[in-house]
Amino acid sequence: MGANKLSYRLDRLPVIYPFNRRADNNIQLGDLVYYGPCPEYYGIGEVVRLLDGYCIVDFRGTGLLNIQKDAMALKYLIPIHKLNLGHILKST
Repeated sequence: MGANKLSYRLDRLPVIYPFNRRADNNIQLGDLVYYGPCPEYYGIGEVVRLLDGYCIVDFRGTGLLNIQKDAMALKYLIPIHKLNLGHILKST
């Protein structure tokens, strides 16, 4: 990781591929989500808009790719609350 220190313990997020039944999620506006196939690339983001099977996620540069916002298919996103992953977030 080097100089790009991540804000979250992304290495502890479970990898979930889109064909896995755990990837069938009811995602809502404002949910905290991560990119299931490779959590460290995008990081953790907030759903800011929903559009016909896709959503806009504000990742705020939390991942290794330093992506701010991206449009993604819902099947690739895993909500933090569904898997009870709140402990992954750093407490400040």
